[in-house]
Amino acid sequence: MEEKKQCKGCGGALPFVVGFVAAVIAGWVLFPGVLYSKQNQPIRFSHKVHQEQGMECASCHSFREDGSYAGLPNNEKCMECHADVVGSDPDELKYVEQYAKTGKEVPWLIYQSQPDNVLFSHKAHESFECKSCHLEVEKTDTPPVYYENRLSGYSKQTMKMWQCERCHAENGVSNACHVCHK
Repeated sequence: MEEKKQCKGCGGALPFVVGFVAAVIAGWVLFPGVLYSKQNQPIRFSHKVHQEQGMECASCHSFREDGSYAGLPNNEKCMECHADVVGSDPDELKYVEQYAKTGKEVPWLIYQSQPDNVLFSHKAHESFECKSCHLEVEKTDTPPVYYENRLSGYSKQTMKMWQCERCHAENGVSNACHVCHK
């Protein structure tokens, strides 16, 4: 009777390790491409140009009395300066023709949209710089790429709960659920 020789590594640790490494690489490289859709804003907006004109963030981004975010500027606000084309930027021309003159609002993609069950007051956080939580866009000519989670519909750039919790812990603020959630 002839004895079968077992191949070294067959059924042992080697296939497991190779499979594990392949799964980790696939998770890091392939999964984000499947999970997130990559989108650009409908119009290239230069925060840099507006900052150079002396505009502050609050010139366009406003808050309600309770400190909650009132949303991005609408056509009425933008048309204070852009009812007609004032520069040579093709995207400004696109804005004026496709949105300002038609009355259609720009469907901006919101990087920091929070779920409905999150209560967030900018007023309570006014001692922090905007860049503590938001992307630093004031010196950019082109908005960053928007990555939308295909499952949740939220932006990849949206603040995560762990980031809020860490900041609260570092600043002696309660992390009790009712502080931030309805």
